[in-house]
Amino acid sequence: MAEPQRARAVLSTEDFRLIREAVLSHLKQIEDTPDSVKFSNLYHRLGSAAGR
Repeated sequence: MAEPQRARAVLSTEDFRLIREAVLSHLKQIEDTPDSVKFSNLYHRLGSAAGR
C-alpha cells in the first residue's frame, strides 16, 4: 500500500505577508473602534505564522 501524499500548505509566506499588510492598513482606518483589538490580535498572529 502506498504512503499517503503529504499535505501542501494552502498559504505561502508571501501570502501571509500580503494579508498582514492588508490587515494593518484596515487597522489604521478603524483604530478607534471596538473591532480594532480583534484586528490588532489578528495582525500579530499573522506575523508569528509567517515566521514558521
